[in-house]
Amino acid sequence: MSTRRHFLARSAAALAVPSLASRARAWSVNDRIRIGIVGCGGMGRGDLATFLRHPEVDCAVLCDIDDASLAKALPVVEQARGKRPDTVKDFRRVIDRKDVDVLLNVTPDHWHAIPTIAACQAGKDVYCEKPLATSIGESRAMVSAVRHHNRVLQMGTQWRSGDHWADAVQFVKSGRLGRIRQVRAWAYLDWVGGIGKPADCDPPPGVDYDFWLGPAPKRPFNPNRFHFNFRWFWDYAGGLMTDWGVHLINVAMWAMGPTPPKSVTSSGGKYAVDDNTETPDTQVALYEFPTYNFIWEHQILGGVGIGGRPHGLNFSGSDATLILDSKGWEVIPEAKKNLPAIEVKAAPKDDSRFYHVGNFLECVRSRKDPVENVDAGHFVTSVALLGNVALRTQSRIDWDAGNERARDYPKADEFIHRQYRAPWKLV
Repeated sequence: MSTRRHFLARSAAALAVPSLASRARAWSVNDRIRIGIVGCGGMGRGDLATFLRHPEVDCAVLCDIDDASLAKALPVVEQARGKRPDTVKDFRRVIDRKDVDVLLNVTPDHWHAIPTIAACQAGKDVYCEKPLATSIGESRAMVSAVRHHNRVLQMGTQWRSGDHWADAVQFVKSGRLGRIRQVRAWAYLDWVGGIGKPADCDPPPGVDYDFWLGPAPKRPFNPNRFHFNFRWFWDYAGGLMTDWGVHLINVAMWAMGPTPPKSVTSSGGKYAVDDNTETPDTQVALYEFPTYNFIWEHQILGGVGIGGRPHGLNFSGSDATLILDSKGWEVIPEAKKNLPAIEVKAAPKDDSRFYHVGNFLECVRSRKDPVENVDAGHFVTSVALLGNVALRTQSRIDWDAGNERARDYPKADEFIHRQYRAPWKLV
């Protein structure tokens, strides 16, 4: 069986899960859905507020290793529901509770896998922020846990529930662009980077720093490695490639389908930013898919973006090109084709995060797969992570999608499978 057929067959089998009637609670439209959140930082509080906009949602417990983050999250629940949830520092105390139906996992990336898998084992559904994991091996273990325990998982890529993104994707799928030969996605962000080189120091009062590190290597506390800026250190995340990259790559793969890449190369480095971060401020990754090339490109601190757009996608077809970003999309016909121009489609007022959460809650009741289910999340996350594997090994990765490994290159395994610090284990 070819790699592509193996991949597609396995994906189809994963989606064809058996009836959940014997294992899942029977939900009615009047039932409350009780959540427990792990990770109460800025993104966590935003997601928490979005969940509580849905009147059927209650929050039983907040969890964070930082007392300051817990204190900021408590008013979000109190103002929305008029009652105070419990607070804990250990995610296991959330998963143990009988009054929690859904785990909202908004931890740093290196903590996505363990709580998600534990929640599935405990019979809870999961809303997990993107990317799904920090390694392809972790991500695959999460897929296995969700499918084995018949749980519902939505990855928090809210653009997947945005109307204008969906309209543009349907246009790409319609064939009106002709044969698509190249797709490009980019993020030129001037609000990221340049965070200095603070000295190591003691963690702030009220922070359980060793628990925050969890499965990551033991390091002295440094303010830049903590909270929002964890994204720029390899121990905890994958830089812009897996942060903004997952959003844009998700739209590209949504339009182009689930066929895996054949190979990927990547180059980049720290060319603009002088600080103690590790991930590249400038990076390009080139993926070879069976029928098209895909290019990812990012820059931190500067650049006007492609076509003046700080972030976006470009689908280049034989008849026309579609350009898309958060403000809208347009189609530019090839001059020689003598096709009619298509006007710019402006994006409506965006509330995609609300609808993305709503889709998840609907699926918690129906037991159907949400729009960004665990298989879709794994695929998109894997594509993004492969760009970093190629960068960090400084090699072309010929991808064996059926076995999820680099062909004839065992050195890549250390980046495809993550080593955990004792006593933490993946499964």
